[in-house]
Amino acid sequence: MTTVTDIGAQDVEMEVDPTAETLADEKKNQDVAAVQEIREQIRQIEKGVASKESRFILRVLRNLPNTRRKLNGVVFKNLAQSIYPPGADREAAIALMPAVEKDATQLPDVPKKQVASKAPLAEVDAYFYLLLLVKLIDASDLKRAGTCADALMAKISVQNRRTLDLIGAKSYFYFSRVAELKDSLEGIRAFLHARLRTATLRNDFEGQAVLINCLLRNYLHYALYDQADKLVKKSVYPESASNNEWARFLYYLGRIKAAKLEYSDAHKHLVQALRKSPQHAAIGFRQTVQKLIIVVELLLGNIPERVVFRQAGLRQSLGAYFQLTQAVRLGNLKRFGDVVSQYGPKFQLDHTFTLIIRLRHNVIKTAIRSIGLSYSRISPQDIARRLVLDSAEDAEFIVSKAIRDGVIEATLDPAQNFMRSKESTDIYSTREPQLAFHERISFCLNLHNQSVKAMRYPPKSYGKDLESAEERREREQQDLELAKEMAEDDEDGF
Repeated sequence: MTTVTDIGAQDVEMEVDPTAETLADEKKNQDVAAVQEIREQIRQIEKGVASKESRFILRVLRNLPNTRRKLNGVVFKNLAQSIYPPGADREAAIALMPAVEKDATQLPDVPKKQVASKAPLAEVDAYFYLLLLVKLIDASDLKRAGTCADALMAKISVQNRRTLDLIGAKSYFYFSRVAELKDSLEGIRAFLHARLRTATLRNDFEGQAVLINCLLRNYLHYALYDQADKLVKKSVYPESASNNEWARFLYYLGRIKAAKLEYSDAHKHLVQALRKSPQHAAIGFRQTVQKLIIVVELLLGNIPERVVFRQAGLRQSLGAYFQLTQAVRLGNLKRFGDVVSQYGPKFQLDHTFTLIIRLRHNVIKTAIRSIGLSYSRISPQDIARRLVLDSAEDAEFIVSKAIRDGVIEATLDPAQNFMRSKESTDIYSTREPQLAFHERISFCLNLHNQSVKAMRYPPKSYGKDLESAEERREREQQDLELAKEMAEDDEDGF
């Protein structure tokens, strides 16, 4: 006899099973859609190779961030059957595939007419391995990812095809990323230099841009600023590189210039990098660049505006730098020391700790400038007490250096033992406004030139409005007939 409890259990089971089946069907449909989408991308690559138009391949690579979310072992297994014929190539690809999940729904086997009967194009082969490498990186399978990256580089290195340049450039980036995750960046440096020489000789501009960025990241990872600076001086960065690669290059250039005390150039490059980066994506990159911009502005003696720290997506990450800015603005050495000791590990992780240590002199300069504006005369003992220095002699030396550097306009009177501030001059009577105006005009002109270069035009659109020879002959014939008619009308009028 069935009890009420049994009936309830049966009802629960009947409610759960359809839900599980529905989820499995949805998962299967998603995998089928992913396979169809990637097959369409492969057809676009083949079309680009046949027509020698790189825009088809570029369109596929732009969709890579969306494609990588849909990859799994089931999708790769199905794709391998339709790309590689039975043999060693298919087995090598299958050996590198991520494991199929236990609850994954198997897709039906590829029909015989869709099974590959010949080896794929080099571009299709490289694209499949690129997708495989991206998936292994996302799955944190670094051992297989290293093997896959080496196999991908071996496939690309033996080819000399211009249609492979864009896929090769993307592959270099992920190859370097795998080496970084495995902490073996130093081991790939010679290979990257060799590929950069080859890309330069072949006019592979996108490959040049990616390889230069990978090498700069490699050098900066080990704090080799001199080698990175030499690489920038000895190489020519291609003007036709994509905006994302330009943003990376300008960020690395800003870091190099900041380390070499060239703060004005560093600030210019970092601002350009921030402008070229995606405005609604790449939040991590924008956070990193903005942190370095804040530190460089402080080193230049400027105080960032408060609105910088209130931007959406940056507010939380810039909290420590807001505290640092407040300490520098107030010229408070004690508060500056507390901020550095409290957030030191964070600054080291952001690669800004070395620059922040240099800010101590700026804090002292700000404090002395504030004292110079507040007091017409003050003794070194009072300055030492306000700056929390050890002795009045230290305060006297610091003040004399500030006067020599032009930080304040004052004089030291050793006989009466005090510092006398001079009356402030009208800045509009100097060349400062003209120089600032010139700097703004130069920035706007440079921004306009960069915007024009970044514009995209449809291929061969320059000849769209030009008439052909036959159309020109027809127009000239019509003009002659019109002239004759006008002449006849004039004769009839007379």
